[in-house]
Amino acid sequence: MLDSPEVARLKNEIRDSFRIRPNHSPSYVDVADHLGRLRSKQHQIVFGRRGSGKSCLFVHFLHDHEANNGVLPIYLDSDELKRLGYPDLLIRLLLRIFESTPDASIRWRRFVRIRNEVQRKIDELRHLLDQAEESKVIDTTGSSSEGGAKIGRDVGGIHGQKTAHHSRQTEYQNRKLDKLERELSDYKAALQNSIAKSGYDSAFVLIDDFYLIPRDRQPDVIDYLHRLLRGTDIYLKVGTVRHRTTLLRQAGQTIGVEIHQDIEELTLDRTLEDVDATSEYLSRMLEALAHTAGLDSPKDNLFNPEAFGALVLASGGVPRDFLNIFVEAVDSALADGQSRWLTPTNVWKGASRISYRTKLNNLRDEAEADVSPLENVYRDLVRFCLKEKRKTGFLISQEEAQEHPDIHELIHQLMDFKLIHVVEPDTSAASGRKGRFEAYTLDFSLFMEPRMRNIDHIPFWRTDEDRRRLGLREAPNYSLERARDAVRQQEHGEIEDVLEEVNREAGQGG
Repeated sequence: MLDSPEVARLKNEIRDSFRIRPNHSPSYVDVADHLGRLRSKQHQIVFGRRGSGKSCLFVHFLHDHEANNGVLPIYLDSDELKRLGYPDLLIRLLLRIFESTPDASIRWRRFVRIRNEVQRKIDELRHLLDQAEESKVIDTTGSSSEGGAKIGRDVGGIHGQKTAHHSRQTEYQNRKLDKLERELSDYKAALQNSIAKSGYDSAFVLIDDFYLIPRDRQPDVIDYLHRLLRGTDIYLKVGTVRHRTTLLRQAGQTIGVEIHQDIEELTLDRTLEDVDATSEYLSRMLEALAHTAGLDSPKDNLFNPEAFGALVLASGGVPRDFLNIFVEAVDSALADGQSRWLTPTNVWKGASRISYRTKLNNLRDEAEADVSPLENVYRDLVRFCLKEKRKTGFLISQEEAQEHPDIHELIHQLMDFKLIHVVEPDTSAASGRKGRFEAYTLDFSLFMEPRMRNIDHIPFWRTDEDRRRLGLREAPNYSLERARDAVRQQEHGEIEDVLEEVNREAGQGG
């Protein structure tokens, strides 16, 4: 079955679904009505980890005329702007919005040198973009007088002119931000008028990967765009990673937006908190893709009884990882001469090809200034769980999370980078430990292929007769005080060094 033409087509369909380019409509499976919610006339923030389908949703909406019927979609990719300083990146966003309106492309007006309002705003913004972020302008006023002077040398001498200036100078700063603020109302009117006479019911500004914009400037950018579009028929749709995003800053006045007040939240994430629901979601997604390849009931026909559950766990509930591991697992099985169906071993081998190393590289590419603290905490977590406690999961005290919100935020960011996964946000702990805890597991790629010996694999996806997750309450408590010490340490090492120590102590060799 795994070597059938239908499975080959399914693998190609999956590979094509992750080639997300603004000029190409990707394969998109809407099993949770995200497309319907995105189409609502509301400002929205779309949260999702890498691989959850944010870009696929946005780009599909951009090209699907049935989905965007009556809506002008304007797609903006933050990756193109992430290295620009502020406010230049905001000016670039504004330019892309204006240049995407129908009025921007009316060429005959430019040909006869009669520019409409949108075209004038584009010219102004381009001129503003070329200016320095702050410029000092000297305004000189006054009068001058000239007189002759003779310097004797030989018979003829040398004659010169001396000029006396009587002036006053006024120095002021001409700032781009001041210009943007002064023009905001005019920008809003120009955009609204352009959409009103265009024939579109509304416009959606889709900003993808917003978390790539420098974090300290994210509140400023979303604050300006929200004020610009508020009260118009143009709606802001921002795709981002939750714990890499700052939407609000209090600095004498509130800068940014508040969820549920100014902007609606849409979450694409599926986690291991509810393994059954996540498994059902991923099964429906795979079934929809398989149907296009002429394959029915892939869960029943392509997996042995344990393999599909292993695939869900290996993916951490992330759709792109789920599908990529599936493809790698099929290739692994075929390479081993197995064509009947997938086994858990095939899944773990497939997952090892999309390993924690890839996720660490993503962290290093995107976290920038936070890379060192995140890597230090992650390395210490791996050492704590696998080397010291020899367990695959850990607990974090909710009380400590309140006391150390900055360190707790690093734990959440490791979760967003898929290096750890939350399995229970609120649980008690065994052994008389007081209080409430959050429960996490390390990513399975760390310990499943090859499978580490003498490690207690916490089977949190199973429950006892009281519906409590097995092994979860017995997991060790990882102190955020310890994590803070890890952040402060100057010594840097590799995760592989810790894993080698674990293997060596377990008797597996280096």
